[in-house]
Amino acid sequence: MRLIRAELLKLTTTRLWWVMLAVTIAYALLQLGITIGFAGVTGGQPGAPAIPGRDTAPFQELMWGLGASGAVFPMILGVVMMTAEYRYQTITSTFLTTPRRERVVAGKLGAGVVVGLVFGLVVLALTAVAVVITVPLAGGELSFTGSTARIVVGTLAVLMLYTLFGIGIGALIRNQLGAIVAAVAWVFVIEAIVSAIPALRPVGRWTPGGAATALTNSGVDLGLGTDWLLPAWAGGVVLLGYALVFAAVASATTLRRDIT
Repeated sequence: MRLIRAELLKLTTTRLWWVMLAVTIAYALLQLGITIGFAGVTGGQPGAPAIPGRDTAPFQELMWGLGASGAVFPMILGVVMMTAEYRYQTITSTFLTTPRRERVVAGKLGAGVVVGLVFGLVVLALTAVAVVITVPLAGGELSFTGSTARIVVGTLAVLMLYTLFGIGIGALIRNQLGAIVAAVAWVFVIEAIVSAIPALRPVGRWTPGGAATALTNSGVDLGLGTDWLLPAWAGGVVLLGYALVFAAVASATTLRRDIT
């Protein structure tokens, strides 16, 4: 616990954490605003996908899952939590203070869980305000079903696990710019291409993004379809498996590499 507190202190003494939190909030507000603004509106073509009306239960479930799309920002923060140690050569003093490297890695991973949880709670709080205001104004009734609870928990899990992904990527690559570019390219380029091309979706369902989408899937078809996704429980298992793999990567690369 002392090491986790130490890692959190390292993080909060920089400006990056609140900058990334502010970007996450702005991105969440953009997603919420677009969803609210286009709720119930079709593309003008017969059979075109539409966001459910603001007074419906599917609209509320869709809203609760939007926060998972901002997982890239805590992931970047996870990358920096690891790579900054090598960039500024503080890793030497870190290992001198705590010679057992596995404890250092455990402290970083524990701090990553806390960071992801904080980001997730903030995003969900914004979502709650948007839902509580929008739905009654549209004449609907607020509801919180078992499916909604699954989406809320899934959103929290996605943000926490993606932070661990970032720590694992940072441990593997170590170069801060290279690790951030790799993480962003994976989320916004590779994952986007795989999910957009129908022939690649059987592979895409097993990627971290596909698993995260399955975990927070509301069943609303926004043009990419939902039949290719894994069941929610399987998406959670796959995502957890990726987190364990990335944690193992962080441990193996940190414990074995020379820091000189």
